[in-house]
Amino acid sequence: MDDRRLYRGDSVKWILERIEIDGMADVPMDKKPELVPKESFQKRKTSGTKIRMGRTDSGASQGLRTLRFLDRTRTGKEEDAWKDIEKRFNQHTVDGRLFKDKFGVCIGMGDSKEFAGELFEALARRRNISTKNGVTIEVLREFWEDMTNQDYDTRLHIFFDMCDKNGDGMLSEDEVKEVLVMSASANKLAKFKQQASTYASLIMEELDPDHQGYIEMWQLEALLRGMVGSEEDKKKNCKKSQTLARTMIPKQYRTPMGKFVSKNSERFLENWRRILVLTLWMCVNISLFTWKFYQYKKRAAFQVMGYCLCCAKGAAEILKFNMALILLPVLRRTLTKLRESFLGTIIPFDDNINFHKLIALCIAIATLVHTLMHTGCNFLFGYVGNRPWYYRHLDDNPDDFSFTLAMHSFRRNVVKLPWPLHHLAGFNSFWYAHHLLALVYVLLIIHGYFIFLTRQWNKKTTWMYIAAPMFVYTSERILTLYDRNYKVSIIKAVIYTGNVLALYMSRPPGFKYKSGMYLFVKCPDISNFEWHPFSITSAPGDDYLSVHIRTLGDWTTELRNHFAKACEPKSTQPRRGNLVRMETKAYSDTDNSGFPNVVIKGPYGAPAQNYKKYDILLLIGLGIGATPFISIIKDIVNNEAEFDSAADRKCPERAYFYWVTREQGSFDWFKGVMDDIAEYDHNHVIEMHNYLTSVYEEGDARSALIGMVQSLQHAKNGVDVVSESRIRTHFARPNWKKVFAHLATTHPSTRIGDFTAEVQL
Repeated sequence: MDDRRLYRGDSVKWILERIEIDGMADVPMDKKPELVPKESFQKRKTSGTKIRMGRTDSGASQGLRTLRFLDRTRTGKEEDAWKDIEKRFNQHTVDGRLFKDKFGVCIGMGDSKEFAGELFEALARRRNISTKNGVTIEVLREFWEDMTNQDYDTRLHIFFDMCDKNGDGMLSEDEVKEVLVMSASANKLAKFKQQASTYASLIMEELDPDHQGYIEMWQLEALLRGMVGSEEDKKKNCKKSQTLARTMIPKQYRTPMGKFVSKNSERFLENWRRILVLTLWMCVNISLFTWKFYQYKKRAAFQVMGYCLCCAKGAAEILKFNMALILLPVLRRTLTKLRESFLGTIIPFDDNINFHKLIALCIAIATLVHTLMHTGCNFLFGYVGNRPWYYRHLDDNPDDFSFTLAMHSFRRNVVKLPWPLHHLAGFNSFWYAHHLLALVYVLLIIHGYFIFLTRQWNKKTTWMYIAAPMFVYTSERILTLYDRNYKVSIIKAVIYTGNVLALYMSRPPGFKYKSGMYLFVKCPDISNFEWHPFSITSAPGDDYLSVHIRTLGDWTTELRNHFAKACEPKSTQPRRGNLVRMETKAYSDTDNSGFPNVVIKGPYGAPAQNYKKYDILLLIGLGIGATPFISIIKDIVNNEAEFDSAADRKCPERAYFYWVTREQGSFDWFKGVMDDIAEYDHNHVIEMHNYLTSVYEEGDARSALIGMVQSLQHAKNGVDVVSESRIRTHFARPNWKKVFAHLATTHPSTRIGDFTAEVQL
């Protein structure tokens, strides 16, 4: 069944199977890099003297400026870096000697213990030093000088010595494989590690065309030279864009004062809607507090209780106002419609959750002030004695529940309860606690009604504040109960590495949505009450719905387990070298009663749904937070295939998608989307950049061979060794300053929309 076209009629039965995706056909390289004659290099030495190659500064050596064994050190700060190493040496030595197992921690390679151990042995072999009894601080200083030596040939020799364990000046395929395995472990590349034998053969095939069974250093450097050429072109283009950006600096940015004024003006223009709403909200709070403060200052009770009473009543007025206001930002149906109205140009509805949290914080502070002020003015001594015990509690802390409901820690599972109650923390505690709001508002009304300083019912204003918001909120909740819930058929489910469950569902008739929206999912087999929101990853033009769910809590874990236990996998043996993906797939000739039932409702609006009003898109997804952007990317690709000319397309002219993740297995989640971009994006509307943060940045010795294999495999087969797709993966984190500078110079005077998502909705 084609992953891109899933039909409703096929959704009846699930069978767990293995899908084997064959590698792409080999494409011979147009031209192999010209190898430098072996005679142009001096014979390799392993003594403690400096080693210098008999040649001028070549392109490879220029590229080796970035080949380093330690973290970057600012020029002129080398001694400071050594002092840090010396300090760690004193912490981890035994009788003044440092052993191999502590070398990595000492030089800052604590996460790459195996790699650091091999580097330790290579440095010792170069200087003919026995490390059986450890090394002294003087020897460590020599090792550090070798690793930070500005002589490029020396660093290349050290790297070669790490690979050449027997010191014969030649690298066998087994030695190359060992270094690849070691590099994969240091960079947390489990799949790369499994394919180390294949990649070692690839390197030998490229560098040993005569099948001698070994490669020499000059051949390894020739491969580096070929890699450096393309990297140098990228750097030149980057420098050119940076230079152009500097020459295009407007006059108002050329002086410190002008820069300060211009930047703050831009911040105001960018955030004026937030500033307007927050200013209005703060003014109302201050006005209410001031009004109530001076009102009670004129009463007779002020002579008895003093300013504590005024502050308590002022805080109470703020509390009543915010208890009414806090309901409005969570009206999903209302906000979805208001986003499309003219109010969307004035009020930042996309910040509704942040505003909801801010109001909750204000409620907590007002509750605390109200309680402390009443306690401080000693009114309990005069009035509590003649009143029932339950009034005392209502007078003391009626709104402490509000603070509990607003706590972010419960939802994030930060609160760690004792073992019998540990399941109460997390999303369940957050969800069920928020549904105690009815009790909170009842207590608030009772507390406000039985205040002893006011007798007239029309002056007891608590119920007046919350009546209208409660009516609107209750009406929306009642309408939600009558909302059409769609019971969908599961077409396909895939469990990926990283505990991500992808569900492909039949699309109900009349279910219309925009890219960037989200829906709610309920699994009655787990709970009849819990609805969980997830971004829609299918495009509006697809005839199916899909969501990608990361198992982070108890409900998502149960959902994953239900689908994992639905069927037993077939005992099929995958062929070596192929990508294997386990998935459940539906068949129409059998019954699917043994599989979890799934119900959805929605869709609901989200900030990314307005992406079409921008000329250029910058989409930044971190981990599973990329889910809303996958639908946008699919929609752009579908529109590009549907409309031939750019004038007919109702999409942005260009989209830059930066996906940053820390696990190699994450690329499996949307591998099909990446391949579709490479295959169908003929006009290059989408520019996709994958970044894997677990891999050390380009130039680090721990990722040097991985970069070589990546270049060879992509040039030969058009497939990236990290993501196993046609989109090449970058190492470490993006340089956002360069990214924004590139956008500014490439698209001047253009409306650019920047959307960032860290976690899924």
